[in-house]
Amino acid sequence: MPLPPDSLAAGSLSPDSPPSVSAPPESLPAEDAGTGVASPADRKLPRDLRRLFFAAPWASALAPIVYGASAFFFALQVQLMEGDKGKVAGLAVVSALSAGAAMIAQPVIGVLSDRTRSRFGARRPWMLVGGLIGSVALLTTGLASNLATLTGCVMVIQFGFNAFQGPLAAVLPDRVPEQFRGRYSTGAGLGMILGAVVGPLVGSLFADRIALGYQVLGGVVFLGIVLFVVLVPDRDNRGEPREPFSLRAFATAFWVNPVRHPDFFWGFLGRLLLFGGYYMLSTYNLYLAQQYVGLSLDEATDVVPLLGLVALPGILVATAIAGPLSDRIGRRKPPALVAGLLIAVGAAVPLAMPTVAGLAVSGAVVGAGFGAFVAVDQALMSSVLPNADDHGKDLGVLNLAATLPGTVAPVAAGAVVTVFDSYGALYPVIGVISVLGALCILPIRSVR
Repeated sequence: MPLPPDSLAAGSLSPDSPPSVSAPPESLPAEDAGTGVASPADRKLPRDLRRLFFAAPWASALAPIVYGASAFFFALQVQLMEGDKGKVAGLAVVSALSAGAAMIAQPVIGVLSDRTRSRFGARRPWMLVGGLIGSVALLTTGLASNLATLTGCVMVIQFGFNAFQGPLAAVLPDRVPEQFRGRYSTGAGLGMILGAVVGPLVGSLFADRIALGYQVLGGVVFLGIVLFVVLVPDRDNRGEPREPFSLRAFATAFWVNPVRHPDFFWGFLGRLLLFGGYYMLSTYNLYLAQQYVGLSLDEATDVVPLLGLVALPGILVATAIAGPLSDRIGRRKPPALVAGLLIAVGAAVPLAMPTVAGLAVSGAVVGAGFGAFVAVDQALMSSVLPNADDHGKDLGVLNLAATLPGTVAPVAAGAVVTVFDSYGALYPVIGVISVLGALCILPIRSVR
């Protein structure tokens, strides 16, 4: 599952085009003397950003809905194909190979979108291409009859929707000034969280009709992508200079020097660990409910999506508070640090309460922590980008830290279960990973 962070060269702006983030200092809102925080009057959202801010949560929800629903379907399909004994290894295989497709998509499409010049702008064409690829793959995945076919389909789904998410993430640094990034990040974070909650619910509705579920999912999500592209137009950038396409650009698409850009490195690592801890827990919920708590498959299929609904109020409150608060105080790191520690605390709850109630409490605390982190994550990450001319590429690398855990986490979780011969061993491991992820935020110097 996955998330989007986002200055264009100066040029003529259409009525719907927001000002460039690289505008001269005098064009940006003033800050209260000595505080570094924008005054209340300067925090009012400009009219030309309102349509983007309204639509961003809905667009940000689309890929997480796909990941949540399809992960629910994958787990059921793998269990039906491989049985109880082979389901952990089978899901690990599907997830590991699809992670490769996800890893390729975002940086490569980022390089292409950074260099795209069209009447529709740099990002929108690639959003449509990625959405189309992923949606067509969804239509065929429900027909998979064996693990090899399922794995191939999942790889295409991951490539397509990661190709959509990369350009969408670049919208933030492209178009949103610094003093509004916490607010934008909150909206996008809410969308991502809601998508992650709604996805498994959609999956549970079609648990007995998986092929139909994939078809409905593909059609609805692609329609949502088309609506976003139409309703939030970008400006014609054909007159802007661009770096030429080159093999070197693609060879370096996956690399940002951590010695020259340590803030980028720490941001990447913190995000990787925090998302990884969260996805290790959420991806294995269906199996944990069966093997750790003792529910049957039918009971777990009914209960697990409802756990997301139980956690939803806390998630929404934490997300809604964290982003605007970080804008108001002018700090991103404290909310992110608290969020990571909350995830660790929540992961420890089922060790003391190996029951459905324990899973519900754990989900509520972990969800609140993850919601708070997602609310400031994009604003924080947009501040560690090394080069304003490579937003798409650099965000593609950063977004790997948010999307790869969704596919790698089942592999790591499967390894933990296999090595310790216990599903319960996942909980302390997730706690340690989350604490380490939170601590990685502290060395970042370009963000307070």
